Amino acid sequence: MHAPIPPPDQRPSATTAATGDQWVIGHGYQRAIVTEVGATLRAFTLGDRDVVEGFGADEWSHGGRGQVLAPWPNRLGDGAYEFQSVSAQAPLDEIPRRNAIHGLVRWLPWRMTGRAQNRVSLRCQLHPSPAYPFALQLEVEYRLGREGLSVTTDAENIGEVDLPFGLGFHPYLTVGAATVDQARLRVPARRRLVTDDRGLPTASTPVAGTEYDFGAGRPVGVTRLDTAYTDLVRDADGRVRVELDHPDGTAGATLWADERFTHLMVFTGDTLAPGSRRTAAAVEPMTCPPDAFRSGTDLTVLRPGGRWTGAWGIAAR
Repeated sequence: MHAPIPPPDQRPSATTAATGDQWVIGHGYQRAIVTEVGATLRAFTLGDRDVVEGFGADEWSHGGRGQVLAPWPNRLGDGAYEFQSVSAQAPLDEIPRRNAIHGLVRWLPWRMTGRAQNRVSLRCQLHPSPAYPFALQLEVEYRLGREGLSVTTDAENIGEVDLPFGLGFHPYLTVGAATVDQARLRVPARRRLVTDDRGLPTASTPVAGTEYDFGAGRPVGVTRLDTAYTDLVRDADGRVRVELDHPDGTAGATLWADERFTHLMVFTGDTLAPGSRRTAAAVEPMTCPPDAFRSGTDLTVLRPGGRWTGAWGIAAR
């Protein structure tokens, strides 16, 4: 039997050169580690089982593992956009495709603002820059409880002009199978985005009857996913739930997201480095589709002083 996690003090549990302070939270047999760099979810375990495939204390996040994606999630074509006559240019960090990807805050230090045994809150402030000439404050709280891990984000426009905002998260779910091929995946969505060779959306199409249809749940098999789902099917509580289960039913994980998250990216890791390919499934709740800063689709606009709050989480079984 595993011992419950003891209460932490207010200091970081460790500090590493790779991702800074390491904040450990626990509830019962659940344990999570959140890092100073990027407010990244480095680990989430239930007993001795990994619920997310993270990375080591002496490593930094590759493949977006556990990162907060803001002020835009996923790809931004050419890194260039205009918003209310303001032009901006973000650095290209997906160079072969000429995209800026996953925003700016995932590599920045976040400040711890609150902590208890089962929760930690971190804050990051974006000052105006050529990539994002606006003033945005983000606070993310990670909390463990009887229903698993919940993640709540509060965004506030602390500047004097309107700003564009999008948010995503990048956990990799794992159920202990050698590869994701054997795992059973359920994605309750009616449509997916069709993308060009740069990964930028060009249209949407129904998934029913196609290889991208996981609405009833089935093994992933050989299907390659780097796919944004939309027209999500929600439960009575307004949450959408994606399920990943071990083929023998011994372990499972459910990722849920509230109504503020309109898209789900599912990624089977086919382009990752050898040893990491198809070992887990990234399920990424997003408030807007890729390239939303250029298309305007589902883009949140925050007025000066305006605030936005949304939540998602993971339950292990």
